[in-house]
Amino acid sequence: MAKEADMSTKYDPQAVEAGRYDKWREQGLFKPSGNKKAHPYSIVIPPPNVTGKLHLGHAWDTTLQDMIIRQKRMQGFDTLWLPGMDHAGIATQAKVEARLREQGISRYDLGREKFVQQVWDWKDEYADIIHKQWAKLGLSLDYDRERFTLDEGLNKAVRKVFVELYKKGLIYRGEYIINWDPQARTALSDIEVIHEDDKGAFYHVKYPFTDGTTFNGKDYIEIATTRPETMFGDVAIAVHPSDERYESIVGKKVLVPLVNREVEIITDQYVTPDFGTGMVKITPAHDPNDFLVGNRHDLPRINTMNEDASMNENAGKYNGMDRFDARDAIVKDLDTGGYLLSTDPIVHSVGHSERTGVQVEARLSTQWFVKMEPLAKAALGKQSSDDRVDFVPPRFENTFTQWMTNIHDWVISRQLWWGHQIPAWYHKETGEIYVGMQAPKDIDNWTQDSDVLDTWFSSALWPFSTMGWPDTDQPDFQRYFPTDTLVTGYDIIFFWVARMMFQSTEFTGRRPFKHVLIHGLIRDEQGRKMSKSLGNGIDPMDVIKKYGADALRWFLATGSTPGQDVRFSYTKMDSAWNFINKIWNASRYVIMNLGDMQEPKLPAKENWDLADRYILNQLNQTVTQVTRLFDKFEFGEAGRALYNFIWNDFCDWYIEMSKEKLNSGDAQQQSDTRNILAYVLDQTLRLMHPIMPFVTEKLWLSMPHIGDSLVNATYPATHAEFADSLAADQMSHLIELIKAVRNIRSEANAPMSTPVDLLIKVENQQLADMLQANKEYIDRFCHPQQLTIGTDVVAPKLALSGIITGAEIYIPMAELIDLNEEKQRLGKEIKKLQQEVDRSTKKLGNEHFVANAPEEVVAEEREKQTAWQQKLTAAKQRLTTIEDA
Repeated sequence: MAKEADMSTKYDPQAVEAGRYDKWREQGLFKPSGNKKAHPYSIVIPPPNVTGKLHLGHAWDTTLQDMIIRQKRMQGFDTLWLPGMDHAGIATQAKVEARLREQGISRYDLGREKFVQQVWDWKDEYADIIHKQWAKLGLSLDYDRERFTLDEGLNKAVRKVFVELYKKGLIYRGEYIINWDPQARTALSDIEVIHEDDKGAFYHVKYPFTDGTTFNGKDYIEIATTRPETMFGDVAIAVHPSDERYESIVGKKVLVPLVNREVEIITDQYVTPDFGTGMVKITPAHDPNDFLVGNRHDLPRINTMNEDASMNENAGKYNGMDRFDARDAIVKDLDTGGYLLSTDPIVHSVGHSERTGVQVEARLSTQWFVKMEPLAKAALGKQSSDDRVDFVPPRFENTFTQWMTNIHDWVISRQLWWGHQIPAWYHKETGEIYVGMQAPKDIDNWTQDSDVLDTWFSSALWPFSTMGWPDTDQPDFQRYFPTDTLVTGYDIIFFWVARMMFQSTEFTGRRPFKHVLIHGLIRDEQGRKMSKSLGNGIDPMDVIKKYGADALRWFLATGSTPGQDVRFSYTKMDSAWNFINKIWNASRYVIMNLGDMQEPKLPAKENWDLADRYILNQLNQTVTQVTRLFDKFEFGEAGRALYNFIWNDFCDWYIEMSKEKLNSGDAQQQSDTRNILAYVLDQTLRLMHPIMPFVTEKLWLSMPHIGDSLVNATYPATHAEFADSLAADQMSHLIELIKAVRNIRSEANAPMSTPVDLLIKVENQQLADMLQANKEYIDRFCHPQQLTIGTDVVAPKLALSGIITGAEIYIPMAELIDLNEEKQRLGKEIKKLQQEVDRSTKKLGNEHFVANAPEEVVAEEREKQTAWQQKLTAAKQRLTTIEDA
C-alpha cells in the first residue's frame, strides 16, 4: 500500500504536478502491457512539426488522445500510443533560412550538407522543447517507440512506396504548370496555396493585326490581363468555337505588344464567351488552363521568370527585374507606346504560399507526380466495405469523399534540401532514369535527383511505417495495425487523412485506423482564429503555469462537441480551476475522516441507508453514462455527467449527509459511512483520471488503497447491485423538500437560526414513512423547531408554503408573513407552473415527437406533465385558502 499525505487546504497545481510525470516514466507505466490475451488498442500521434513550440490546438488534439488511451489502458486493453514528430520540409527549411538571413548567410553559402546539418540542429532544439511540453500536458506516450519522419525506418518505407508506385506507373515525371513559391523556390501542391483578396487591375491592351486586317473598324483586338508581365510568354489568342462574333478573324495573326511576336487567333472550348471580351491570351508556361490549351494545339511554352520570380532573358529589357517592378515598367511602356487602352482597378483572389506568405506563381516546371485517380478510387471503394474508416462526426466523410472524387494528380517533388531525397538517378551520358531502393552500382556515372519529396508523402505512411512496415513480420505491425483511433482537426482532412487512407489501402490492403475523430479549431473569446497578426495567440504552457495542466485539460475536453470549434477564455479556465478545487476539498474531507482505514470495503448491503443507496446508484449511472459517452467520443457530455455527479450528488448532498452520520456516535454507522465515502471517492478519481491525471493521482495516492498508480488501475465498471431507482426517487423527494424549505426561509428572511415549525402534508403514507425514516436529514438541512409529517396535516392559514412533488410544505410564520406578499408569490408560482403544464401538453400533443422520440423520453415527459399539474393544482388550492382567510 502506498500513501501520500500532507494535503494542503487549497489546490495548488504546481505542487501537485511537480515530478509526477517523471515518476510515471520511471515506472514504465506508458508502455504496452505485453498481455497477449488483452485486446490491443493503438493510436499514433499526429506528428507535430519541428518548426516551433506546440500551440493550444496541439494541446487540445493530444489531450483527447491521452484521455482515450488512459481510459483504454485502465479498462485492460494492451495500449500503444506512439509518439513522433514531422520534419515538415518547406516549413522547417523556411525557419532555418530565416535564422540564417539574420546572420547574413544563405543556404547557398553553406552548401547542401552543412545546411542540412543546421536543420538537424534546429530539429534537436525544438524536439527537446516539444518533449518538455508533452510532459507538462501529462501525455502517456511510449517514448521507446518514438519516430521521426526522416528517420532511417521511415526513409526505407518512403523509398519502398516511391519505387512501387513508379513501377506501377502511378508515379511519373513530367513538365507541367505547378504552384511555385518564389521565396522558398519550390513547388507547392494545390492545398498548400491559400487564396486571399489582393488589389490588382485589369489592363486593357491593343494587340494589332499583322496584315492590315480591321475588325469592328479597328486595326487591333482588345485583350484584358491582370498580369502584363507574362505577355512575353504569349503564344496565341483564343476564342470559343461557337462565338460567331469572331468567326471572321479566326486564323488571323496579331502582334504581341513590346514583344513583336506574331501569334495566331485560335478556337478552344476553354474560353468563356460572355466573360470580358470573350478573347483571352494563351500563355502556356504561366497558367494551368493555358497549359492545357497549349497541349491541345501543340503550342510552344515560353517561361519568362526565374525561380525567384524575377524576369528572365525571355523578357527582353526587363530581364533581372522583380516581377512586380517589371509589371509597373511594362504598363508604363505600353502606355507610352500607345498600346494601353485603359486600366480598371479590381480586388481579386490571388494564391499565396501557406508557408512563406508570398504570392504564388503558376510556373512551368518538370516535377514528379502521383497519378491519383486509381488510388482515390480504391480508397473510396474501401469505404463501402467492412474495413471502412468511420468519421466522427459522420458529416466529415462527405468532405473526404468530395475531395477524393474531384482529385488532381499530386505534385510530390519539392525543390528543397531538407526532406527525403527522391530515389531517382539520371545517367550522366544517356539521360536514362533509374528508380530504386538503392543507388545504382556504377554510381559515378549517375546523378541523384536533387529534389526532395513533399512532407505529406512520408506523413501519409505514418500509421503503418511507424509500426515497422515494410517489414510486415514486425511484431508491432502485426499486433497494433490497423490503429484504432486517429484524432485530428478538420483543417487537414485533405492534407493528411485522405492521403493516409489511400496509401494504406494501396500498400497494406487495410484501413489505417478504425475511427477518425475530427475536432475543430481553437479560437479566441470573440470567435477569431488565433494568429500572430492578431496577437491573440495563447501559449498552453502559460495557461498551465497559472492554472495547472488538469484545468487546461478539463477545459479542452469539455469545451465543445466533436467537429466544433472551441473558444478559449480565462473565465472558463477560472471555472475549471474552481471545479478541481471543489474535488480537492471534497477529497480532503473524505481522507481526513478515514482514520486508520487500511483499504476501503463496502459494508453489507442491508446496512445501506437511503443516502448510501442513492450515492451508489448515482455513481453507477455515472459510470455507465461516462463509459458510453467516451466510446462515442462525446467528451463534453461525459464531462457534464461527471461534473453533475461530483458537484451535486457527491459534494452537495452525500458528503453533507455523511456529516450527520459521522457525528452520530454510532460506531457501525460511522465505519459504514467512511467506507462508502472512500469507495465512492476512489471510483470517482478513477473516472476522472483520463481527463485530470495529475490531481487524481495525487489524491488517490493519499487514500488507503492497494496499487502504485491510477495509470494502470482498473477503470470503474457498472454493478447491478448498485442500481436502485427507488432510492433515486426517494432522494429526489428529500432534496426537493430541503430546497423548498430553504427557499421559503430565504424569501421570509428567516435564517437557519430562526426557530420555525415545519408541516409537511403528503399525498400518501409511503412518502410519509420515507420522510419520517430520514428525519435526521430534514432536521440537519431544514432546522425545524417542530416537524409534522402526515396525510392529514391541516394547512395553517397564516403560513408560507411550498409545493413539491407529492407534498405541500407549510411554515407557520404569523409574525413574519405578509398575506399580500404571499398571494403575489403564489400568483407568480401559478403562472410559472401553468407555463410548464402548457409546454409539456403542447409537446405531448405533437404527433411527430410522440412517434419518433425514444419511449423513455416520451414516458419521462408524461411524468413531468403529471408532476407539474399536481403542483399547479396544489398552488391554486393554497391561494384560494389564503384569499378566504
